[in-house]
Amino acid sequence: QVQLVESGGGLVQAGASLRLSCAAAGRTASNYRMGWFRQAPGKERDFVAAIGRAGDTYVADSVKGRFTISRDNAKKVYLQMNSLTTEDTAVYYCAADRDRVPVWSLSWKNIDYWGQGTQVTVSS
Repeated sequence: QVQLVESGGGLVQAGASLRLSCAAAGRTASNYRMGWFRQAPGKERDFVAAIGRAGDTYVADSVKGRFTISRDNAKKVYLQMNSLTTEDTAVYYCAADRDRVPVWSLSWKNIDYWGQGTQVTVSS
């Protein structure tokens, strides 16, 4: 079992930055690829970024150049979000998966564990 706890969401103006954190707990947490998804009202939960156990990263085209995923150990992952726009408003979820599919095809269907989500609201 893996528990994921996000923090760092909030209300910001367009153009601002936020950093989300995700702490993973559980004996096997270090065996998982970690990532972030987001879900806006009425929309599907979409992939944002992922980081593998070896530190390899992959970021969705929609946020490339603005968002960066990183980790400082096997159990803490960050999402640095810069130049935020109103389109980035969503609930952001930390996710862990067993690396069964290539990262470029990762979707919510492949996720083994979810955090509770943290709201990010960007005002114009």
